[in-house]
Formats: sequence, structure tokens, C-alpha cells
Amino acid sequence: MKRTLIKNAIIVNEGLQVPGSVVIEGEKIAEILVEEQEPSAPCDEIINAVGCYLLPGVIDDHVHFRDPGLTHKADICTESRAAAAGGVTSIMDMPNTNPQTTTLEALNEKLDLMAEKCSVNYSCYFGATNNNYLLMGQLDKHRVCGIKLFMGSSTGNMLVDKMTSLLNIFNSTDLLIAAHCEDQAIIKENTAKYLEEYGVDGDVPLKYHPAIRSTEACYQSSELAIRLARIADARLHILHVSTSKELQLFENISLSEKRITSEACIAHLLYNSNDYQTLGTRIKCNPAIKLKERNALRDGVNSGLIDVIGTDHAPHLLKEKEGGALKATSGMPMIQFSLVSMLELVDEGVFTLEKVVEKMCHAPAEIYEIHNRGYIRKGNQADLVLVRPDTEWTVTNDCILSKCKWSPLEGHTFHWKVEKTFANGHLLYSDETIDENYRGQELRFL
Repeated sequence: MKRTLIKNAIIVNEGLQVPGSVVIEGEKIAEILVEEQEPSAPCDEIINAVGCYLLPGVIDDHVHFRDPGLTHKADICTESRAAAAGGVTSIMDMPNTNPQTTTLEALNEKLDLMAEKCSVNYSCYFGATNNNYLLMGQLDKHRVCGIKLFMGSSTGNMLVDKMTSLLNIFNSTDLLIAAHCEDQAIIKENTAKYLEEYGVDGDVPLKYHPAIRSTEACYQSSELAIRLARIADARLHILHVSTSKELQLFENISLSEKRITSEACIAHLLYNSNDYQTLGTRIKCNPAIKLKERNALRDGVNSGLIDVIGTDHAPHLLKEKEGGALKATSGMPMIQFSLVSMLELVDEGVFTLEKVVEKMCHAPAEIYEIHNRGYIRKGNQADLVLVRPDTEWTVTNDCILSKCKWSPLEGHTFHWKVEKTFANGHLLYSDETIDENYRGQELRFL
């Protein structure tokens, strides 16, 4: 069995930075060596990681790879390669594809498709509808990462808006329920107000997008989801929290004690509504990036009110992003640059390196109860990423691996670089080259 030594790195894991080395044997982490410790047996390959940090592979709990059925935007091959180039070794894909992943047949077909095409490790959500809750008891909890619940907003007509359906869902499953929370009634009311001003056939200016998909729309929906989860004692994960008001709904207690957890997305931590002036609809997403929420969300990450950092990676063609608050599609590709974006915020003093690893690697593994991943531990799968600081490079069109071939970060200069990504001990990405023949493993849950 091949043994690979990654030596002289700074290992960032479980709240510590430690100079050391890691031995990979086959798919697993075999040894973690600190100070002057030597491997217990000779190694077939030695990677000198002087000057680099060795992190667990990033686990992204929130991606839209658009496959099957929407592959003009993106597909599993292209987006999983973008993930690998960004240091992401595991992903969980959303159900609003075509067909939607709302039946057992569609779920099994999608898992088969992932096995065939995905370069990184993977799982899929089962999508909730108003009438499919009876299927939830038939799901294999060891294979399905969770139930995706659109409470108020959906790009695929998957809105669950009946109270009886919501109650049935929360009471029908032991799986984690991952919820998109925006109150549809409030959004409709806000939309009508702006259409009255700008004409029913026109498009409302982009600057009003945060006013239409308002703080109150987010808060009311999140509050309802949390209330229902507490009544049913369900596991609930609120996705892409975008307002300081919502933070009031969460507790700063140990992750192991939480039944209700939360995610912030890269875009809401990077941008505020002033950025619409320069980036326009490229940063239009649901829930909307709002005016004065970014710092509160960053504080929420540091305080423990926000548990996970994901991407909501959602590619669209640029022509689909044309228009204003109503016509331009919502979503952006972010997975290739998510880790380096967070590392830039480390340089700015917003987060510590240990905090980034906690929120992007450890916490997703804990919340989703992923078997043997998310930490640099002996016996775990060797999902690892080597990153180098003080390395200047600029995002250009030709380096973007997402099929849509654009990014809101085009032209941005980074000072961290992903050098190597290992998935299950396999060197998947190295020095800007992807092993296109490798396929990741299906995630397993405890």
C-alpha cells in the first residue's frame, strides 16, 4: 500500500497550529508526526510542504451542481473539479435539478450519476414538497445527508407553504432538515409595492432586491422553522443566514448540544449592498446581500451563533444574470475560491485560521455526522489540502473551472493559493492540474 509523507507543514486542526508531518497510507491518515518524529516505516513519496499549511479538506454543505437537467449552466464533472481546485473534498448537492430529487427513484439515479461523474466526495439532499413526507421514513440515513426544505423561496417550484405539510415534515424524519427560510407572503407584498412604482411589465432596479427579499422575510421564516423544530425536537440547519436579526434565534452553546444550527455563505461574509454598484447582478442571490449585515454575520461566526460556512455554489450563465431585482437569476459560482476568500479574511484579521478550519471542515462533519472525515486524525480518510500564504495571483477567466466561466471575483488578487488537494489519499489536484480520471466516494453518515 502506497505511503506518502507530507512533511514540514504547519498542521491546522482542532483549534491548534502545530509544525509537523502527516503520513498517508492508501486512503487513510496513518501517522501524524510532530516536532522531530520520523515515520514508522519508509514512504514511497515525500512532499516537502515547507511554508505551507496543511488543513482538512473543506466540506461544503450547500452546492447546486445543476446535474441532471440543467447542464447548460454546470455539471457534476466541471463543478467537482472546481471544488477540488478550491480545496473542497466533499460536497452535498441540492435537489432543485430536473428531475427534482423528490422521489426515491430520482434520488438513487442522482447518487448513481454522482458516482459516475464526481471528482470529490459527495452526497445529495432529498427535497421536501407539500406531499412527499411519507417517503422520508424510507430514506437511508447513512446515505442521505438531509432533507432540503424551501420555506418561502425556491428556484424549482419546491416551495413548501402549507402548515400541515411543514408539521408533517418536521415530525416525519430523524434526518437533518436544511431550510431555506424566506417568507413568501412578505416577498410577494414587497414585490407588488415596487411593481406598482415601476410598472408591472418593467423590472425593478437591482438596488431594491434586498428590500424585496427583506430582513423581515428572512426572520419570520427562520423563526417559524425554529419554532416547529423545537416542537418536534427535529434537527434543523438554517441555511445562508443573512441578517443580524436572525442571529437572535440561535444559541452560543457547544455544537454537540445543538439541535438547531446555522450556516453563513461566503457571499454574505464578503459583500454588502454597496457592492451592487460595481458587481451588479453578479452578486444577486437569495437571500439577498443586505446593507449593514456583513459585520454582524462575521461576528456571529466568531461567537458561535453561526456554525458552518458554505458557498451556496449556484452557477448561471451570464446572460441569465441580465436584468434587475426581478428578472436576473439569483446565485453565483463560488466553490473554487471559497477557501482562499476565507483565508484572505484571516489576513485582514476578521477570522483566525483555526476558526476557518472549524467552520469549513470540523463543524460540517459534526452537524451532518459524517463518518471519518473533517479532521486530521489517525484512521480518518485522507482528505487534505495544502495551502501556501504570501503567494500573489489574480482570478482571470481562463483559470475558472466552473462551466459558466465567470466569477464575481474576476480581477481580484489573492495572497493564498491552494497547492494540493488530496481526496481519500489520492492527489486529486496539484499545481493547477486536476486528475480528471479520479472519482470521489459517497459520504457515509453515522
